[in-house]
Amino acid sequence: MSESYRLIRLERHGAVAEIVLNNPGSLNAMQPLFFAELARAFAAVTDDESVSVVLIWAEGRVFSVGLDLKEAMGLIPELGASTSTAARNRVLYRIIRDFQACFTAVRRCPKPVIAAIHGMCLGGGLDLASACDIRLAAADAMLAIQETKMAMVADLGTLQRIGRLCGSGFVREMAFTGNMIGAQRAQAVGLVNEVFADRVALMEAARRMAGTIAANSSLAVQGVKQVLDHADEHSEEDGLEYVAQWNTNFFLSRDLNEALQAFRDKREPRFSGD
Repeated sequence: MSESYRLIRLERHGAVAEIVLNNPGSLNAMQPLFFAELARAFAAVTDDESVSVVLIWAEGRVFSVGLDLKEAMGLIPELGASTSTAARNRVLYRIIRDFQACFTAVRRCPKPVIAAIHGMCLGGGLDLASACDIRLAAADAMLAIQETKMAMVADLGTLQRIGRLCGSGFVREMAFTGNMIGAQRAQAVGLVNEVFADRVALMEAARRMAGTIAANSSLAVQGVKQVLDHADEHSEEDGLEYVAQWNTNFFLSRDLNEALQAFRDKREPRFSGD
């Protein structure tokens, strides 16, 4: 199945949905329409029970150069006789919150989300990647919290999310300097999981990983994601109570019976997600 948008593509290959940044002529710059389309795509894959895993990648030479600032600024009304600074600020606040909500939808997707990054991944591109569960990169990937060099504070999620991945000191270095870091250093600090020689190898590995995840019980995989997300925001004891409650409700599933039967039969299990 393939669904057409203007700035992205949504494709489904079995249990794997692929969301493709598809504006290579503008280096996948994130225009206001992009955020609306991304939110719509994630609503679709979240509601589609046949989708178990989401893979995000990009057409063209780069993953994304981030927000199209000119297009975004066009949403803010000019300051004229009938427009107060407060009114303009209310519009800007709403724009920021709406854009944030699109990447929060990625973060809260109940299915695992993998980002396959090649070339530049700047500003909003890193906001998007940091909202994913797993990040894989080609050796040519360059990542940056670029907003600082534009006299801005990154506001779409990177500063709130990547500290859990690679530690406060590294995040502060990236954010204070705005400098690009290469894929190897990103892997060394935990910002990306693995680096591959080129884009072809990256996509092969990303699709292989997505397929491996999709072959597991979707009930269990989504349960693991819920438990991990809960653990990120709660104490260890709260997390233990949460997973005990989760397994009390879902442990005795048809997929568990299928896994045990497949083990006895020496075959691959055929999970149904219930």
